[in-house]
Amino acid sequence: MHSPLSLTLAATTLAATMISGIPAASSSDTLRWGPCPKEAASPRLRCSTLEVPLDYRNPDGRKIEITISRMASEKPSRRRGVLLTNPGGPGAGGIGYPVILATFGLPQEVADSYDVIGFDPRGVGRSSPVTCDLTPEQLARGNFPPYARTAADVTRAAGNARAIAEQCATSPTAWMLPHVTTANTARDMDRIRAALGEPRLSYLGGSYGTYLGAVYATMFPGRGDRIVLDSSLGPRGYGVTAMRSFARGMQDRFPDFAAFVSARPEYGLGTTPEQVTAKYFELAERLEAAPVQGVDGTLFRGITFDRLYSDATMPLLAETWRALDTDRPLPPGPPLTAPENATASRYHVICGDSRWPRTVRRYQKNVAADRLRYPMLGGSTANVGPCAFWPDGRAEPPVRIGDRGPSNVLMVQNERDPGTPLADARELRRAFGKRATMVTADQGGHGVYPFGPNTCAKDAVTRFLTDGRRPARDLACAVEPGE
Repeated sequence: MHSPLSLTLAATTLAATMISGIPAASSSDTLRWGPCPKEAASPRLRCSTLEVPLDYRNPDGRKIEITISRMASEKPSRRRGVLLTNPGGPGAGGIGYPVILATFGLPQEVADSYDVIGFDPRGVGRSSPVTCDLTPEQLARGNFPPYARTAADVTRAAGNARAIAEQCATSPTAWMLPHVTTANTARDMDRIRAALGEPRLSYLGGSYGTYLGAVYATMFPGRGDRIVLDSSLGPRGYGVTAMRSFARGMQDRFPDFAAFVSARPEYGLGTTPEQVTAKYFELAERLEAAPVQGVDGTLFRGITFDRLYSDATMPLLAETWRALDTDRPLPPGPPLTAPENATASRYHVICGDSRWPRTVRRYQKNVAADRLRYPMLGGSTANVGPCAFWPDGRAEPPVRIGDRGPSNVLMVQNERDPGTPLADARELRRAFGKRATMVTADQGGHGVYPFGPNTCAKDAVTRFLTDGRRPARDLACAVEPGE
């Protein structure tokens, strides 16, 4: 799951153009590796393409290409297999992700134990990218609908949502529309495993990648080796429930930011957490009435949510608040909008995976409930989006995550995660039953391994990936000095 304004790991975002110059292979061939495209170029990384069926119900029919990458183990004597990775999204490209993991602290013993594999999921980046012909104005709205205060606000939002759904259904890539789903991406993963010549694959997926991993582990229980799910969606994936859960995640995480700002009076945003919280609501209402530098209330809420994903971006967020409060130039930061393909492919997956409410009235009820329960963001995340008007051509029901299969799943989760709240991760943990063990870390932010500071949680993942040892039972890692 990527944040509302930009992909969580912007370095993995790829242009929506087909790759050229990389050798292709069918699933029955040995993959032929060549240089990666420039946006993922690295001396350690090699890339290839793999043909897979567009529609697995017709395996001999039309084919699409999946681009994959490999960061080979430099210690062949220690190599035990492949570690397939996914950074989240949906909509995030992953061919550069192995190098990002290595750069940001993937332990050497893990890199030695595996060929680390990245890939752009179908419809994304270099893998037969889809489009919805989204305009700059549509992209600027971000992943969240406008904050609705009344039933009429929901009705107004429905017009924009319907227009986007119709654009996706009539775009030049509309022929892919029914087939860009998590279940089909899981099938692609198994084709990648076979093309690599591996009887089983290990997996490290973050955010939306946890749902992808859970679906793979459910569909192909005998072909998964060691499965690590970092920052988990609930067992129903990225549907209307997950969208509404963002508001709960914001409420869980915001106190960390309020404490950070109130301890630094130089920002001028309040000297107590209560004052900082009040400033949030004040700025949101003021910007709703009179946007500053193109930032309205909905975008302000989205920027705030986006930059709560990491403690490292809290100073940038505080500076942004101060600039908006005083109408000074905004500080430089990551782009506020995701590329068109990233947003379009996200819609394809989340709308195609599950059924969303189809009536505006249902969203009006949801907004009324969530605006009271989670006032910081609930009026936005419960509002209507394109999935309400998505073409009803789903080829199969959602995959049901359950406890059938080997006990080979390790979940790792921050307690105060805005993007995938702890409550949803616990629901997935219950659904897996005996198949999974969960490690929680007393810290905020989105993502634990290897990016987070909690060594207790990170060491548990490293042990599992290298030695196969999980904690005997679910483990709660306390806050550590310096966090």
